This record gives sequence, C-alpha cells and structure tokens, in this order.
Amino acid sequence: MSGWARKWWPGLVPLAILWIVAIWHGTAPLEANLAARSTAALKGTVLDKTRISVSGRDVTLSAEAFSEDGRRSATSQVEAVPGVRLVNDETRLVPEAKPFVWTIERDVVRITLGGNAPLPASKARLAEATRAAAAGTEVADRMGMARGAPARFDAAALLLIEQIGKLKDGKITLTDTGVKLEGMAREIGSREAIAAALRNLPEGYSVTGNAIKAPPYIFQANKDPVADTVTLAGYVPDNAAHAAIVAAVGRKFFSGKLVDNLKASAGAPQGFANAAIAALGALSRVSTGSLVMSDREVKLSGDALYAVAADQIRDGLGGQLPQGWTAKAEVSVKPVASSVDATVCQQLFYELLGKARIRFESGKASIDKDSMGLLDRLIETALRCPSANIEVAGHTDSDGDDNANKVLSEKRAQAVADYLVKAGLPPDRLKAVGYGSQQPIATNDTEEGKAKNRRIDFVVK
Repeated sequence: MSGWARKWWPGLVPLAILWIVAIWHGTAPLEANLAARSTAALKGTVLDKTRISVSGRDVTLSAEAFSEDGRRSATSQVEAVPGVRLVNDETRLVPEAKPFVWTIERDVVRITLGGNAPLPASKARLAEATRAAAAGTEVADRMGMARGAPARFDAAALLLIEQIGKLKDGKITLTDTGVKLEGMAREIGSREAIAAALRNLPEGYSVTGNAIKAPPYIFQANKDPVADTVTLAGYVPDNAAHAAIVAAVGRKFFSGKLVDNLKASAGAPQGFANAAIAALGALSRVSTGSLVMSDREVKLSGDALYAVAADQIRDGLGGQLPQGWTAKAEVSVKPVASSVDATVCQQLFYELLGKARIRFESGKASIDKDSMGLLDRLIETALRCPSANIEVAGHTDSDGDDNANKVLSEKRAQAVADYLVKAGLPPDRLKAVGYGSQQPIATNDTEEGKAKNRRIDFVVK
C-alpha cells in the first residue's frame, strides 16, 4: 500500500460510523412512529392478542379476529396508514367453538368462570358482573374466547350469573342455548327462586337439566321447663301453616311462654303441617325435650313423666305422621319425684286443672289428643301421692237434657279414670262420678261460663 493510501484510509472509519448513526437515527423514529400510528388505526377494531412490529416502512400485523370481515378490516386500516409501504398480514380468526360452552362454578373458596366468551368486551362484562354478585368471594376468570356464540348470549349469561349467589356450591353450564344446573341451594326457597328466575331466559334458551338440591327443610321445637318456654325455630310453608302450628302449641302446651322464631319459606315436604302438629303433641308429653323435623324425618328426644308414657310416645309417634314420614323417638323416663301428702296432692291437681282442662270430642266421651300433655302431668301427680284415693268428677253445662248431661259426664269421668289405670294407677284408688250440670262453677248464661262448667275435676278423698 502506497503512503498516500495509508494516509486517507483511516479517515473512512469515522465517516462510516457517522453514516450508520445517521441511518439509525432516521429509521428508529420512523419505525416507532409507524407502529404508534398503526396501533391507533386499529383502535376501533375488535381484535385479540394484537401485536405490531415495524421494519423500515414494512409493518407486520399479528392478531386474532372474531370475523373474516374484522380480519380484513384490520389489515386495511394498517395499510391506509401514511408511510406504510407493505403490511405482512399474520392475522387469523379466533377458533370457533362447537358447541359453544360457558360455565360458572361455585365452591367454598371461589367462583370460577370458564368456557368461552364471544368478544373481549363480553368477557370483561361477565367478569365484572360476577364480581358484583360475589359479595366478596374470590372470582377466578378462566374464560377463553371463541366464535360461535348463540344470539343473546350475554343476556343469558348475565341472568345465570345472578343465580350464583343463591347457591351454596354448584355449577351452571350454558351449552349453546341449553342451561344445565347442579349443586346445593344456599337457603330454603333458593331452588324455587332460581327456577322462577330462569323462566326469564332470552327467547330460544331453555333449561335442559336442573339438579339443584334444596337444603333440608328444618322445623325445630324445644321445651324448657326451667325457663317455662316452648321455642319454635326453622321454617313453615305459609301463614296458614304458621297459624295452625301456633294454635296447636296453645292447645297442647297448657303452660309456658311461646318463643316463635319461625320463618316462611317454600319447599316444605307434603303433609308438613299435619306432621308438625302430631310431633308437637308428642313433645308436649315430655318434661323437657326437643323436636327436629328434617324434610320427612322426625326426631324427638326428651324425658317422659312416667314409664308407660315413654312407651306410648316411642311406639305411637310414627303412626301419627303422614304417609312417607319416618320417626325416631329417643325418650327416657324422668326420675320419680318425691311423694307428697293428700293435701299437697289436691293443691297440685287444682293448679294443673286451673291452667287447662281435659278436652273431649264434642258430645262424646273420647278424650281429645290435645289433652295428652295435661293428663300426663295429672298422672305424674297422682303417682306422687300413692296413699290417696281420687274421685274423677265429670261436669257439664246446663244445655240439653239433665239426664243426658249426667250420663255424658259419667262416661267422660270413666274415660279419664280408665286412662289413669292404663298408665299404672291402681283401679281401687280411682272412682269415676258424673254430676252433670248440678255443680256449676260459673254462670251458664255465657259461652265462657259454659266452657268453665264443662270440666273434669280431681278430688282427693
């Protein structure tokens, strides 16, 4: 190499560097500008997984479109950007789902959205609606996106999201236009509420399967002799059943305060009111105890006042229930109270019969079942005074023929005496006497007075 060449050649190096820097400073801002303007051009399009890269003035567009028209429109929007020389179209259609499935599932931890949504806006809308309905429960959005959703998909899915709060756990699946439900309702009545809401599904949608289970229909009663209360809790089907049960408590539990915590709810098993009233009759016969009705199963536990009563309660409860109901009575016998003398015994009879009266079927000597609890307490008292003889005295009001009244009062007194004998009292300690209307304790001019005169007295001799 000549000396002259060795002198000028090193000067080319900085020129080359300056040339490269100039090109870089010119190209980089151009590519960034084209990328920004291409992105802005796509603002009104509906795409997923959009990615834009620029090399010189050539733009590569990668995205998933939700229709063929949308895909072509996106490419055209970028091609129209000033300065773009060529668009490398790497767009493709979002896969189509056949069938189109969407799910919402609830467990003890979270609510999970699964399956597919048809558009990003739809996906966001469903997730937002689920968080609003979750009431603080964690929401996991595992929805994908796919084409093929039926018409009015969003409206159907939003209605289904509203039902998730009524489930304790379960899953709702929307397959095309068919809805399938499974799981456990959160409360009594929630299953029926869900079924009612789904009658408002958009046109063309239908319920293909509903396996939502209702929680047990619970009715409870507790008898506490210390607090002198009868407490009712749980559910009743309607106001009529509620009123009938409260009235039955008033007839069967002649003493004690009623604590009524019942709530009305749909979902009661058939024969609920009759079963509840029969079971309350058994509860009225124990000294202390509890009653639990779960769907068609009745469980009674408590202490009977004497051995025969315990056997009667255990053996008789199931036969008093409607068909299809089952009963389990765990009844023990209350320890025998200490004996009392005749005077105390008489006072105890007065107190008991002052709170309630033994009832009979109208015009007959058949003892009303509502009086079983009172009779058990009279028997318990009679067992505490083993040396006393007891006159069972029957009385009527003045209506009707005197002789007929006397006969009826005798039959009623004898029916009570027979009941006491079956309970274990010696027959030689009992004497049944009918006085008819001859010994009134109130006026017979009023219905209230007549009711007081129709009575059975226990008189210690």
